[in-house]
Amino acid sequence: MRTCAIILAAGLLGVSVAVGGWAAQGDGAQDVSPLSEMDAALKRNAFPQTTSIVIVVNDTTVFERYYNGGGPAVLNNTRSATKSITALGVGAAIADGAITSVDVRAFDLLGDLAPFKNDNPAKRAITLRDLLTMSSALDCNDSDPESPGNEENMYPLAQWARWAADLPTNDSVAGHWRYCTAGTVILGRIIQNAVGEPVDRYIDRRILEPLGISEHKWFYSAGGEAMTGGGLELTSRDLAKLTELVLHRGVWGRQQVVPAEFMDDALTIHKQANKEQAYGYLFWRRNWKTRCGVVEGWYMAGNGGNAIVMFRDLNAAIVVTRTRYNTRGMHQETIRLIEDYALPAVLCRR
Repeated sequence: MRTCAIILAAGLLGVSVAVGGWAAQGDGAQDVSPLSEMDAALKRNAFPQTTSIVIVVNDTTVFERYYNGGGPAVLNNTRSATKSITALGVGAAIADGAITSVDVRAFDLLGDLAPFKNDNPAKRAITLRDLLTMSSALDCNDSDPESPGNEENMYPLAQWARWAADLPTNDSVAGHWRYCTAGTVILGRIIQNAVGEPVDRYIDRRILEPLGISEHKWFYSAGGEAMTGGGLELTSRDLAKLTELVLHRGVWGRQQVVPAEFMDDALTIHKQANKEQAYGYLFWRRNWKTRCGVVEGWYMAGNGGNAIVMFRDLNAAIVVTRTRYNTRGMHQETIRLIEDYALPAVLCRR
């Protein structure tokens, strides 16, 4: 893969040589366009409530800047973007032999919650793969306020996994993609049961600590359950580290943190979410269109317009954090920011 010619914009924040295989350039290099154009657009509030942008190419940070109260030490709540970390936790549990494969039946690993309400053969047939691809038979659709499994029904409760496991099934939705946070809550409980360790501590130990990630914040239910459906707060630099782990097929430094085969499968299209987006294992996929061409990108996305995008063909990643929560058009704004400014800075100079 050819080395990208981009250099760090003048005066941007940087760190010296990397920990564990992630490098970043220092300050003081020459300014370049379209990065300078992007910076100007953000300063005039063209993309409101953007708090950070980090661009990594060939394991080197080429752009890092903060806005609207963001900063290197700020923990970003990227909402559902961190669902993808739950998928990495499943991969780690498979590597550890605690889970045999993604084709095991999910409710066989939830004995601590049995008996289940609405128990039936369709529920018992749900696999981890179904939950990872958001295509299970659970009657769950976060986009439908009337859905029994809409995530808003969960938050007032103390026991989230109990609620998720008791959801009814719907034969008409089985095998079809629907956005379902309840499924990732169930996956968190499955990981916890399989490894015999609280899921937050397991993901800390197996995924975050090998990357040198120590400063972060989990979100918990009133009953003390760690939220594995999103809300894990991380710095922008640490989000960039996670992209490097994914780009390198689960390797960080010399350690295989997540099996390469699992990462390959996670970044394979399993379901078509809509006309523009496909879905792997809790990772989104779309074609990103720029003036210099179209490139495939896999990404983690969350409310507020948050996007952490990985371009495997470019060995590059773009982290965009925003706090534009529950605002119409927030995701489209982020797509335009990436396609018009951030991605051309990488793609147009190859």
